Amino acid sequence: MSDSPTLYKLFEAKISAALSALEAEGVLPASCARGSVAVEPPRDASHGDLATNAAMVLAGQAKANPRVLAEAIAGKLSADPAIASAEIAGPGFINLRLDPAVWIAELSAIGKLGSDYGRSDTGKGRRVNVEYVSANPTGPMHMGHCRGAVVGDALASLLEFAGHEVTREYYINDAGGQVDVLARSAHLRYREALGEDIGEIPEGLYPGDYLIPVGEYLASELGERFKDVAEGEWLPIFRAEAVEQMMALIKADLALLGIHHDVFSSEAALQAAGKPEAAEAWLRAHDLVYDGVLEAPKGKAPPEDWEPVELPLFRSTKYGDDQDRPIRKSDGSWTYFGADLAYHMQKAESADALIDIWGADHAGTVKRIKAAVAALAEGQGKVISFDVKLVQMVQLLRGGEPIKMSKRSGTFVTVADMVREVGKDVVRFTMLTRKPEAQMEFDFAKVIEASKDNPVFYVQYAHARIRSTLRKAAAAGLAPSGVSLSLLGEEELELIKQAAQFPREVEAAAKAREPHRIAFYLYELAGAFHAYWNLGNDRPEKRFILTDDPALTGARLYLADQLGQVIRNGLRILGVDAVEEM
Repeated sequence: MSDSPTLYKLFEAKISAALSALEAEGVLPASCARGSVAVEPPRDASHGDLATNAAMVLAGQAKANPRVLAEAIAGKLSADPAIASAEIAGPGFINLRLDPAVWIAELSAIGKLGSDYGRSDTGKGRRVNVEYVSANPTGPMHMGHCRGAVVGDALASLLEFAGHEVTREYYINDAGGQVDVLARSAHLRYREALGEDIGEIPEGLYPGDYLIPVGEYLASELGERFKDVAEGEWLPIFRAEAVEQMMALIKADLALLGIHHDVFSSEAALQAAGKPEAAEAWLRAHDLVYDGVLEAPKGKAPPEDWEPVELPLFRSTKYGDDQDRPIRKSDGSWTYFGADLAYHMQKAESADALIDIWGADHAGTVKRIKAAVAALAEGQGKVISFDVKLVQMVQLLRGGEPIKMSKRSGTFVTVADMVREVGKDVVRFTMLTRKPEAQMEFDFAKVIEASKDNPVFYVQYAHARIRSTLRKAAAAGLAPSGVSLSLLGEEELELIKQAAQFPREVEAAAKAREPHRIAFYLYELAGAFHAYWNLGNDRPEKRFILTDDPALTGARLYLADQLGQVIRNGLRILGVDAVEEM
């Protein structure tokens, strides 16, 4: 894997060398702790290109005034030809202005690395399991699943781009009562396919028309043998068949979004393999499960039918939870938490980090599952990081008006409906234009608007403009050239500076596990490109193609080409196509 020589790594090394020189001179104590020394863009771009807090961090260890120490560090840095100036600000920050040659070299690096520009090895050696979607296999993918699906898939791609070994996993919840309801609903449609008038769908069954083809398939495969027999004879068969058909439908819906999982884990298979029993035995052996009685519900009188029952309880309070949690019900069956605990134990066997993408309605479960993973890691003597990303629901609008949906009648907007109407790219990019924990509106009219207010259009239009410019230049016999890049002026350097932020954005987004940061960055980069493009409307000498100046034209075309490369790299992380024309 190619690790991009980011400016920040380069200048971190330069600052480290300056600090080592000061250690050798006795200005700094030997082997001073540098872990908190940072190199980042200054808050105000007018202050310079890079800033470091080195003097502020190390002044205490050096028993020196931060500004005095900053002067010593700045003196070392100023001797570097790559640094045009090193200025001290405030209580001891050092602002660096870089020589234009540094930015020209970075532009050349983009051209050299191409699709690998921004790629990192920061996650090298780390195995990450990202579990996302995991919708109940009772119907097609709908809007309630879409945002989490996109966030999870983009996060997996981001982590891969940052060097992690990623497993994309889908957990099939096929062991609960909802699967029996699915089987009964499918059996009803099966009878309908055999010619029976089933009338109105009874309360408690799934009414959607998506089960009609399932019934037809079952009728063609099974004939009439299960039409009039007792439920006990057909329920297990219809349960398995219906789940298989629903998962085929879900996988097809996900494929429309460009989403493909590496692993599909079945809750039913997990239980059939005795994994929850094995987890309970392991936890008991480590004194993390005991038999106890839950406290009565707090804040109100217990229900009349409440009675203390001894249950196997997981010691989740040991890891910060509000109370210990039962892993089995009074009838001996597994609680949702008990099954989830065993599932996470299974995932942890082959991963160093677990990330779950859940709907915001699961917020109450986070603390107990985090407690379970902490216990597993401690007991196994492993370091297993665990993160849950909660994704808010999306409100669907059309021209500002809410779209009415009804679970009872089986009417809802499916992922397939959305993709067919506005396209995969629009759906994916739009889902990443806000933080996942923030509420979101998806207006079918606005997401296809050709305006700056529509981020996906704005970014794709920037790429299309670049590709159109390169085609027009080629038709005129002009091509990108890295020979005369020193001809690029201040406005062009500002574009390079913006593009050069990409590797840092990738590393920061991967560390925070926030793929939406890439969407935000691409919007800003597209804005900078469009702003430069618009200069040419009023100042013809600022256009990319100058037929009377082939050297400057070649340099600007090279700049445009590399801006397009950065946009493509970012869009690839998001799972969005970089269009050639619009």
